[in-house]
This record gives sequence, C-alpha cells and structure tokens, in this order.
Amino acid sequence: METKVDTKDKGENVTTHATPTADLEFEEGHAPILYSKRSIFFMVLFSGLAIGSDAYNSALMGQLLLLFAVLYPDTLSVATQSQLTNAFIIGLILGMIAFGFISDRLGRKSGAVLTTLFLSIGIIMTAVSHGTSDKGLFWMLTVARGIAGFGAGGEYPVSGAGTAESTDDSPRARKHRGFIFAMVGSISASLGFVFSGLVPLLLLLCFHEREAHYEKIWRIAFALGIIPPISIFWFRWRMAMSSAERRSSARNTILPYHLAIKRYWRPLLGAAAAWFIYNYIAYPFGLFSSTISASVNADDSLVKSYGWGTLINCFYLPGGFIGGYLSDKIGRRKTMALGFGLQACLGFIIGGCLEYIQKRTALFIVLYGLFLTLGEIGPGATIVATSSEFFPTSIRGQMLGLCAAVSKAGAAIGTSVFKPILASYGDDTVRGNQAVFLVGSGFAVLGMLVAWFFIPARPPNLVEEDENWKVYLQDAGYEIQWGDDKAKDPKKVVFDAVRDKTVD
Repeated sequence: METKVDTKDKGENVTTHATPTADLEFEEGHAPILYSKRSIFFMVLFSGLAIGSDAYNSALMGQLLLLFAVLYPDTLSVATQSQLTNAFIIGLILGMIAFGFISDRLGRKSGAVLTTLFLSIGIIMTAVSHGTSDKGLFWMLTVARGIAGFGAGGEYPVSGAGTAESTDDSPRARKHRGFIFAMVGSISASLGFVFSGLVPLLLLLCFHEREAHYEKIWRIAFALGIIPPISIFWFRWRMAMSSAERRSSARNTILPYHLAIKRYWRPLLGAAAAWFIYNYIAYPFGLFSSTISASVNADDSLVKSYGWGTLINCFYLPGGFIGGYLSDKIGRRKTMALGFGLQACLGFIIGGCLEYIQKRTALFIVLYGLFLTLGEIGPGATIVATSSEFFPTSIRGQMLGLCAAVSKAGAAIGTSVFKPILASYGDDTVRGNQAVFLVGSGFAVLGMLVAWFFIPARPPNLVEEDENWKVYLQDAGYEIQWGDDKAKDPKKVVFDAVRDKTVD
C-alpha cells in the first residue's frame, strides 16, 4: 500500500513507501522483509570486529615504537615516528570519505567487501616490509600503513550505517540502539587498543625479551592484525541489503549536497566537531600509553612498559558499557556532555598535581586510566550513533564518513603535537606530561560545549526522517528514484516478515 504526502506548495503528491518499522504497511498483500534477529546479531558482531580491527591496527604502531627505538636508534627521529603513525591516519581520512560515497552509491555490501580487501593487502605489505636501508624500510612501512589505513577507514561509514539500519528492523534493538552502538563503536575499539599492547607483550615473553628477536616480534604483531578482516570476509560477501537501503537509497542520482548541508548542518557540525575533539584527546593518549607509562618509570623493562600500557587501555572498556547504558536512558547529548565535562575536571586535577601523583606509579596509572574511561563514557560511546542516526539512508554513509574523516584530522593533529610536546621538555618528563594533560583537558571543556549546543537531544525515527528528506527534496523541485528493487540478496539468507492482520 502506498502512502501519499500532499505538498501544498506545488500541488503534487509524493509517493513514499515507508512508515516507522513497527507500523509498516504492505503493498499488494505482501509483507515486507526485515533482517532476522540472527542477521541483526551477526551484523552488529561483525561490525564490531571490523572497527576493533581498525583500532588494533591504528594503535599498534604507537606500541611498537618502543621496539623500533631499540632496533633503529639512529634513524627513528621524532619526525619519522610522526610519519609512521600519521600514515595510517591519513589513509583513514581518505578511506572514510571514499567509502562513505561508495557505501551510499554502490551499497553497504560493496563497501564492506572492498574495505576488507584494502585492509588485508595493507596489513600483508606492512608485515613483509623491507628496504635497502632503515630509511627505506620506514618509507615502505609508511606506504603500507597508508593502504591499510585506507581500507580501515571504510569500516566507519560501512559498519556505522549498517548497524543503524539493521537495528531499525527490530523494535527491541531500536530501543537499545545507543548501547548497541557503544558495543560497536566504543567497546570493540577499546578491545582493539587493549590487544595492540597485549600482543607485543605476549610476543616479547615468547621470545624471552631477546633484542635479537625484536624484528620478528613487530612483524608477527602486524601480521596477526589480518585475522579479524579475513574471518569476517565470507559474512560480508553474503550480506543482504537492509530494508532501509532497499527502500530509501538513491544510487542512480547525485543528491543536492547543498540542501543536505542546509537541512542537517547542526548535527553534522556537532558530530564532526565533537568527534574531532574526542580523537584529539583519545588517540594520542591511547597510542602512546606505553610511552607515558615508561616515562613514569624510565628504568623499567619493555615488558613492564607494555604491561602498564595494556592495563591503561583496559580502562577504556567500562566507559563504553556505562556510556551505552546512559545514552539510552538520558540521551546522546547529555551523555556526551557529561563524559567530556568529567574528563576535563579529572584532567585538570592530574595536570595540576602531576609532580606528586607521578611519584606513585599505581596512583598515576589509575587516574590516567579513569581519564580515558570518562572519555569513553561520553563521546566514545555516543559519537558513532550521533554521526549516523540524524541523517537519512541515502546520505548516511557520506555524512558518517565526513564526520569520521574530520575526527581523524583531530587524531593526526593530536598525534603530531603529542610527541613534540614531550620532546620539548627534554628530560623533564613531569612538565611534559603535565602540559599534555592540561591541553587535553582544555579541549574536553570545548567538547562539552559543542555536545550541549549542537547535538540534538533525541535521535529521530530513521524511517520518518527518510520520508521527511524525500518530501524536502520534492518540495525543492527534485525528482529522485528512491530504493533498489533490482539487487538480489544471496540465497538462503534468513529474513523475518512483518505480518499484518489485514494481510491474508
């Protein structure tokens, strides 16, 4: 059954095919098909694995710099360290923008398959990198990391949009979408950070901490990063199209982006700015957690430095659970602002009293970990949701990709600034770490203000927003072919059919 939306300005009727999922009407006596509960579960699970893989590969270089500093002391300058860490981030930015467009134009499945292939190729190239000199090796690593980053960047628009649309096919999943997004965007990424320190630690122990095996350790650590993308490739090849994508995609038309910006500028600006600030703080602190903990006890071994760094990264995990719960209870905006605000307060305390706190290693590690936890309670648990829920299906991947790309610019800037700040204080690690905490806390205050004034209080109903967007474009004079009824889903894919009492 079609619904008609009367547009008084033009005296025309806009044909739509969607109402909120729970109240779907049916055409010609047929019930629409929705993702089954099992399909939703696997979509969320594998989206989480994909983003967790991205986090592992992002953070791993920062962790392995401790080994590189021992292996290549004459070549590994501060500039080279920034080059290696930023290569992946720049690849992320390009991948987010490119795959945002691909996922909207070619579909979520095409984007998922391509992003997995690029990431796998980049990981393999990284693990086997060689050069005629140490400098040549670092340039090879830079290129390989850029390719891996390009593939990993596609995970955000593909996984984020896919999670939003798949959970909308279930009233129960829709009710808990905030927590589900926290699982996908925060907890999975946090696990990636944890394993980025845990894997080198275990490999060091396996090779008895012998410096002669350090090269084997970093190569194996990179190679292990290929396990998640390879393990989910078959599932992605068998992905079915979501009901939202089949109903409201616009693959055959270049949409008027100036109207998209005009209509969605506030959530776009809020999500992009909040994500930029979050990554400006979170990425440097996560990437160099082992470096910071090593500076607290400079005489400790690499195993202890990795151990402390892994423990620090474990503090990310509870923040995702707490933030996901709060985002469904009090809303995305309040949760994000609360997390930013509490993180700023604690950061100022740590920065101001660091000279005394740093003398007690356990106390410093706990407070540092809590600083990271608060970041996950707020923006970490809510940012992927706010970057996808407020936009219609036809441009969701591109808007999410744009927000994510802006955020990685924050990560790149934060990473570039972090090392020089520490290096500028020379042997005075107390002053260097103090400056980092104070700068990070200042940005957290800014993040709190952005969240409160630009993030909408509640997300819209996704199907209703799709219809509002269609009417908005119709009123502006655009005739667009919506949906995709030609693409075939893989055989033996299980769907749930929504039955209405009026349907025989």
